[in-house]
Amino acid sequence: MKFIHDMVVSEVETLNDAYALLKLIPIGANLPPILPGQFVQIRVPNSPDTFLRRPISVNFVDYDKKELWLLVRNAGEGTRHLIESQPGDYYNVMYPLGNTFSLPQSKDDLSLLVGGGVGVAPLLYFGKQLHDKGYRFAFALGARSAGDLLLLDEFSKYGPVHISTEDGSLGEKGFITQNSVFGEEVAHIACCGPTPMMHAVAKIARQKGACCEVSLENHMACGIGACLCCVEDTRDEGNVCVCTEGPVFNINRLKWEI
Repeated sequence: MKFIHDMVVSEVETLNDAYALLKLIPIGANLPPILPGQFVQIRVPNSPDTFLRRPISVNFVDYDKKELWLLVRNAGEGTRHLIESQPGDYYNVMYPLGNTFSLPQSKDDLSLLVGGGVGVAPLLYFGKQLHDKGYRFAFALGARSAGDLLLLDEFSKYGPVHISTEDGSLGEKGFITQNSVFGEEVAHIACCGPTPMMHAVAKIARQKGACCEVSLENHMACGIGACLCCVEDTRDEGNVCVCTEGPVFNINRLKWEI
């Protein structure tokens, strides 16, 4: 079920020059059930050039505080307004949208949650779910340099964190797909980040015979499958809207050459 709620900003945490963490509380309502991998469409007021809502992945849900966390990257006029928010600002949010990650088949086999850039956002909430349910898993997070890694303290609350930076400033040097954790026997992978990274992770998953799901970041406008701007070609159903059929897809459904 989808909801449209007015929300107030309870806290804004500036993470670096490009990212901020927004914490929102619905006004006069409780947070509905929200699943890892789902996203919101947020209206940006007082921005003449921002006509459409902006899609933002759900980073975390704190039901005790009634807070919805959104990790926002400054990617244009709309998101710039979001990261410049102040506590007490109001936003209108349509949510929760999209589908969720699948739970691994076994609690004992190793699952990897692989992220890069703003793609780490949905993995925090998924990691909490796996932690709470007793699954064996680890995070694998990559970035260009140490300063680009986000929310490491939060990730470490729920599971082991393996890090790769391209310049070697933190963790192992190289791409996250070169991290030594991929040398372990992995049964399940959940991934979100830049498309080349997801392709590389999908290729590793195929080689290992691991189940692999990716959260796509296609451009979205409406969030409800009406505008067709986020279409992805699949093997089983042809063109589908990522906002309604995804954003999480098993790689076997996608027409990726990997």
